Amino acid sequence: MEQEKNKSKKIIFWVSLAIFVLGLIFIAFLLLNTYLFPEVNDPIPVASASSTIEPELPDNPIDFIAEKQKHPDIYAWISIPNTNVNYPIVQHPTDDSFYLDHNSEKKYTKAGAIYSEMQNSKDFSDPNTVLYGHNMLNGSMFRDLHKFRKDEKFWNENKYIYVYTPGHILTYEICAAYRYDNRHILNSFDFSDTAVFEEYLQTVRDPKSLIRRTRQIELNKNSKILTLSTCISNPAYRYLVQGVLIKDEPTK
Repeated sequence: MEQEKNKSKKIIFWVSLAIFVLGLIFIAFLLLNTYLFPEVNDPIPVASASSTIEPELPDNPIDFIAEKQKHPDIYAWISIPNTNVNYPIVQHPTDDSFYLDHNSEKKYTKAGAIYSEMQNSKDFSDPNTVLYGHNMLNGSMFRDLHKFRKDEKFWNENKYIYVYTPGHILTYEICAAYRYDNRHILNSFDFSDTAVFEEYLQTVRDPKSLIRRTRQIELNKNSKILTLSTCISNPAYRYLVQGVLIKDEPTK
């Protein structure tokens, strides 16, 4: 009887030992397998380069750093296709009349320069930015603006004004060209008053003038108007070409 008990204990011992050894071998196998063959997870999808990289900004055609050396008060540049209008825009810091008879290099000349007055900010954020230029007989400055009222074909085929500023290209769609009285626009209207500005826009949409052209373009209280003002033969009137901002494109 005692022998059978001893025999059973030996069997249990060896079985337990075998199980223990097998367990150790299994654990060692798992550890070795993990070390030699680490688990590889499915790669996380990476967005394509085209969806993560910002599109490259276009070059600005005006080198304002270089132009500042020639035109001390320059802050923008205006260009109208198919006209001679391709000039720096300046604003004198203390004298609104200075550029009536000085060019953008501050040299005396009857042709003056294309300029704005101190009432207008230089970032074209005002409801109405007014630029002045002479109607020169030699075709320079704002002389070519008269093509918009005199030539219907020209009016129909030329719709845009481009203004370049450091870091931006502003595109204005021409909405009106007409004769207007010679009042000073910025002194005559408080455009910070929305109601006043909206009432003024009625003039732009349908100016009461014998010399006018208009396009059906939506104008509202949020519109940014660019007014180009020049003289005509009758000193009691001014001639205006006006555009509304339709695009502000960042540049390098």
